[in-house]
Amino acid sequence: MYLPAAFALTDPQELHRILREHPLGTLVTHGPQGLDADHIPFEFDPDAGPLGTLRAHVARANPVWQQVAAGSPVLVVFRGEQAYVSPNWYPSKHEAHRQVPTWNYEVVHAHGTFTAHDDERYLRGVVARLTRHHEVTEPKPWKMSDAPADYLAQMMGQIVGIEIAVTSLVGKSKMSQNKEARDRQGVAEAYEARGRAGLAGQVRKAL
Repeated sequence: MYLPAAFALTDPQELHRILREHPLGTLVTHGPQGLDADHIPFEFDPDAGPLGTLRAHVARANPVWQQVAAGSPVLVVFRGEQAYVSPNWYPSKHEAHRQVPTWNYEVVHAHGTFTAHDDERYLRGVVARLTRHHEVTEPKPWKMSDAPADYLAQMMGQIVGIEIAVTSLVGKSKMSQNKEARDRQGVAEAYEARGRAGLAGQVRKAL
């Protein structure tokens, strides 16, 4: 990943925030058929291992868990807030007209080693934790015990667990840091006007 120093994201809390708030990761692997990518919601445990552990499940019919050997290096890409930037949002543009469009975004590349877990206890733990996390805002959160036991057992038989021991987290937050303060302020205000408070907040961190 091209990573100018101004956009490098190194704060572990910010790296972990992106993984928590944007858990749908793109798992990039290299198997017998070459490069492949799967899009999977992960849970991140920062306390499991030196740099944390990613856990998820895939369909048993998905060949990734059989084609990627245990211990193989993999990459998971997590994309956070992102959106277009119009030159018209920069006050300086209206003086000299020397601005062009760009894109603001935040992303984390999680490098690690792959392991598959074809075991029901592991799977139930992953599914239970993912469910609790994503159901928490529901008026009546769904839980695994809501499903009939035989149906749940059938569903569990159709998935396989995967685990990635993280070896490095490389983050990038391109949020107009290379612009002067008044132009960054203009970008933040434009995002707010468009209902993108999260993006506006990230841009304001650079002010």
